[in-house]
Amino acid sequence: MRHPSTACITALALTLSACDPETSESECGEPLYAGKATDEAWRAMVDARKKPRDSSRAVTLHSPTEGEVYSADATPPVWQWSSLSASLFRPQPPRAPRSLASWLGELLVPSAHAHLPPYTGDLYWVEVSTPGGKCPVVQVLTSEVSWQLDANSWAELGKNAGKDLTVQVTSAHLLQNTVTEGPYSLATPRTFRRGAP
Repeated sequence: MRHPSTACITALALTLSACDPETSESECGEPLYAGKATDEAWRAMVDARKKPRDSSRAVTLHSPTEGEVYSADATPPVWQWSSLSASLFRPQPPRAPRSLASWLGELLVPSAHAHLPPYTGDLYWVEVSTPGGKCPVVQVLTSEVSWQLDANSWAELGKNAGKDLTVQVTSAHLLQNTVTEGPYSLATPRTFRRGAP
């Protein structure tokens, strides 16, 4: 009987790990990505939502303002916020040098790597919802402190013209795709409307 090759064992392990139910995505689908945000960082944010809700260090949302009404023919706005946690100094972990043995081992038996480097920094998950809605109408995950709504997102919000919409911003600090601070959410989501045509 022949022993399976290392390559076959590695391929089997990768195939089985892809079926892990723990890696399932949110039932509402992924958000848009902006700045340096990645899908791996978003999965960390989804997992962090299991923690108790905390608004102690939530962002200050500058726009939209509470009760703001955008006219039916308004151009897509830029929403902005500020964050106390973004101003905190956090030392970056030192990078360990690769040993010769590690480098040679990688040549002989390659290991699987994420398609993007792990994210370290503050992230903001902006979700726009209708009251009682199960999933956001539009959402974005960004490393920026603003969001220029794109034409498609603005059109989706236009489908709910005349209805109250809410904006919730969830923030967290990540260290290599692991939430180390937060998540923090607005105590009360901001309400706004798009005018009916």
